Amino acid sequence: MSSPAPRVFSAEETRQLIAFGPLRQHILDAALQYAAGQIHSPDRQVLTVPGSKEGVLLSMPCTAQDICAHKLISLLPDNPSQNRPTIQGMVSVLDSATGVPLFVLDGPTVTARRTAALSMAGLQLFLEHEPRTIVIIGAGSQADGHVQAIAELYPEAAVHIAARAQSWAKAQAFCERHAGLGIRLQVTDLNQLPEQFDAVITLTTAVEPVYHAPPLAGRLIIGVGAFRSHMVEVASETVMNSVCYVDDLVGAQHEAGDYIQAKKDWNEVSTLAQAIESGVDYSHPIMFKTVGCAAWDLAAARCARAAAGL
Repeated sequence: MSSPAPRVFSAEETRQLIAFGPLRQHILDAALQYAAGQIHSPDRQVLTVPGSKEGVLLSMPCTAQDICAHKLISLLPDNPSQNRPTIQGMVSVLDSATGVPLFVLDGPTVTARRTAALSMAGLQLFLEHEPRTIVIIGAGSQADGHVQAIAELYPEAAVHIAARAQSWAKAQAFCERHAGLGIRLQVTDLNQLPEQFDAVITLTTAVEPVYHAPPLAGRLIIGVGAFRSHMVEVASETVMNSVCYVDDLVGAQHEAGDYIQAKKDWNEVSTLAQAIESGVDYSHPIMFKTVGCAAWDLAAARCARAAAGL
């Protein structure tokens, strides 16, 4: 007897099912279960796509007692020239007890929202108080998800989109495009950041540091870009003089470009789960580097399942 076909949710439906508040909590819960071995999330598999310049297929499976999730994503850099998205794919969710497929989520939407929710988890854990002023470096698709998350969870915060002269128009267009979120958005000179801000979130693919400020206690650095070993967004001196955390220590050791370029001792890097379990010393400067893993996709699938009542 065959199982009924799983429901396939569109990008917009996926967005509605994984609100940032519940998603953040699902990620925090998953972090503890992942550390305890209750969630199995192997390193992602990367396959080249023949005939495509630098095109890759990413496979990220994950299992837990309640559900199994598998994110399959294609990344084809030539697609925009053919009016297609660079990143496409899906997250398939199955019931762990029976293996029955339950539903399918839009992969890029899950990635964008769980990445932003992970940063929001960082703001919750690594700051003593809710952020009043946040600096974002980058105005691409990841920045879209982050300002949406901030609007939902920290609507009173002022958000500065930091840009150089050559990218000022792009940053200004970004602020105008998100004016409807109802938060205070403005463009700021990357070389003249506000005197006071609580957090900076870097969202670029830079190979040279874009953030050089000395680390300060009470000012959180969240590094999201620099997802390959040769990339770097935060100056090495800043990294080395911060107490450093990561979301996934296994993936970070070959993907966290900021820490790799700074030659940070991995024995001095703590995990998200350790921060939850042991608490955080706010008297020291803190940096939280995220690289992502399938456990966070599974957390998003749990969030969607609860919202959809499946």
